[in-house]
This record gives sequence, C-alpha cells and structure tokens, in this order.
Amino acid sequence: MVKLKKLFFHQFFHFEKVTNLSLVTNNRKNYVFMATSIDSSQINELAVSIADRLFIQVGNWNLYLGDAGLAKDLAIECQANFDQGANVAARKGLETIQVKLGGGKTSLPLSKLIPPNQFFDLEDILEPYCR
Repeated sequence: MVKLKKLFFHQFFHFEKVTNLSLVTNNRKNYVFMATSIDSSQINELAVSIADRLFIQVGNWNLYLGDAGLAKDLAIECQANFDQGANVAARKGLETIQVKLGGGKTSLPLSKLIPPNQFFDLEDILEPYCR
C-alpha cells in the first residue's frame, strides 16, 4: 500500500528544490512548502530521547514509549508542528497518536494514557528543536 501511495504521488506531482522552499506541482496547481529543518537522523535522536523519558502509565506499571513502539511516531508527529512551538507540538503530537487497546477494539489518544507531568517532560525535550 505504501509503495502504491508513493508511486501515485511521484507519478502525478513534480518536486523542485528552490533554496529553502520546495515547489510541488501537478497539472493544475502549484504548492509551496517550507522545507523542514530536521532530518531523519534528528528524528531518530528525538525518538531516542522520547523513548527513554516518556511512558504510558497503567495501574502501577510504566510502559516506556520506546518499548511500546510509539516513540518514533510521536517524534514525527511533533516534528510536523515545530514551527508552532514546543507547547503546541507536544499537545498536537500527543493528541494525534492513537493507541490501540484490547486487540484494536478501542483506541485512545496518547495524551489520555500518560501522566500529566509527562507533557511537560515532552515540552522540555522538544524545546531545542523548536527554536
């Protein structure tokens, strides 16, 4: 499915790199996006920082996001909002990530599964990237 999406996207859109802007064109419209200032190695670095500090709390158990396989997803979601500041990036990232429970019967936003102080820890982690 991912290959099909990539093929579709690259077949119908054309990319041009113009200084700090990316120009994306299709047959009808031109779209201009700001290039992100973070690369994949920085995403991985951010994911490692998140994996070791943030956790889901279930009863008396702490499941770290790295062990739950959610750290990289959260890093990517937060990165999409760096331009809006650490507070907004943290909030939107935590609200966007849906955690499946009970074999996928139920899903909750990550924001509902972490202790309140973890939000501030995430803000601290994101702050250097949002400057």
